[in-house]
Amino acid sequence: MEGCFPCLGGAKKKKRPPEKPQIPPASAAAAEKPKLGPSSSVTKQDSLEVNKDIILSNGSDHHQIAAQTFTFRDLAVATRNFRPDCLLGEGGFGRVYKGYLDCVNQNKVVAIKQLDRNGLQGNREFLVEVLMLSLLHHPNLVSLIGYCADGEQRLLVYEYMPLGSLEDHLHDPSLDKVRLDWNTRMKIAAGTAKGLEYLHDKASPPVIYRDLKCSNILLGEGYHPKLSDFGLAKLGPVGDKTHVSTRVMGTYGYCAPEYAMTGQLTLKSDIYSFGVVLLEIITGRRAIDSTRPAGEQNLVAWARPLFKDRRKFPLMADPALEGQYPPRGLYQALAVAAMCVQEQPSMRPLIGDVVTALTYLASQTYDLEAHGNLRLVAPGMPPRTRNRSLGHGVADQRGSG
Repeated sequence: MEGCFPCLGGAKKKKRPPEKPQIPPASAAAAEKPKLGPSSSVTKQDSLEVNKDIILSNGSDHHQIAAQTFTFRDLAVATRNFRPDCLLGEGGFGRVYKGYLDCVNQNKVVAIKQLDRNGLQGNREFLVEVLMLSLLHHPNLVSLIGYCADGEQRLLVYEYMPLGSLEDHLHDPSLDKVRLDWNTRMKIAAGTAKGLEYLHDKASPPVIYRDLKCSNILLGEGYHPKLSDFGLAKLGPVGDKTHVSTRVMGTYGYCAPEYAMTGQLTLKSDIYSFGVVLLEIITGRRAIDSTRPAGEQNLVAWARPLFKDRRKFPLMADPALEGQYPPRGLYQALAVAAMCVQEQPSMRPLIGDVVTALTYLASQTYDLEAHGNLRLVAPGMPPRTRNRSLGHGVADQRGSG
């Protein structure tokens, strides 16, 4: 691949099709907001404030919210009145329950997020998430099934992701969870990058996710990753604008430094956050971990000196991998992470380049049964050519952090 990752070959990217989900002019605003019904307490001002920032269309002649509307009673029944044994997890936004919707002759398993009325996610974020996920559809974005806005109740209904979050598997593995092997980690990294690529390159104007972190990456069957929680998403700059100015939101440890200092948000802000997530996937460390020694509490600050010395790369691999990873694959994954967390936004790669690099790495199957004997399989590539192309250019990138 030319440009950012020369170590991964020189194949040119195919031109993307011109069709993109379009965002119409403000005159379409009224048709875009969800119909909340007479019992809703969402004010007119709330809706107008959202429409100033995000007015979505799927590019067709029909500007309507595709998600279903549910009553609070519907969702109380689905969760057995929000019983504790249906609780999947909770955070600053509220609680997530496993529920069962009565569909045609069968129960459909869903995840129901009940927003805490005193929590971090208010009416504005609720509306943004409904609008975003009603328009944006991709295999690596979680699907919104519907929502509830009865009275003061705010609930979102998503497809159920049976394997939980990436955070659960990396940082809170229970006895019933198998530690992620190298192949699975690269698959998750590549899929996450593809979801971000859709937001940056396929939506028009582009969408800045703004809250990329391991707890927002959900895993389906076969560890298929999907981005979730779009309440903080913003439309990216258009025309001559280079950034979007907004109050700083997100999670400490994942926010790009220039965004945290100035409130100037760009697509490259998401790239930084992705670099942090990729480092977590590779190292098994948290973005911020106050239980570690002083010099190791911030993952990026700990990693930057190590990026400069290739001999120290093995020290960065998650001990839980027990050495079961391809050395060259490790070097190249770390090279991608190092470029993503560059302090200067202009030095970070475009998400399309990241997708190309990680898709290639994910296509290399590391044989876990070879007991340390590296065996990489790349369809259509003879062994000598394969190994030489993998090694080329890594040394040039190791100091990029």
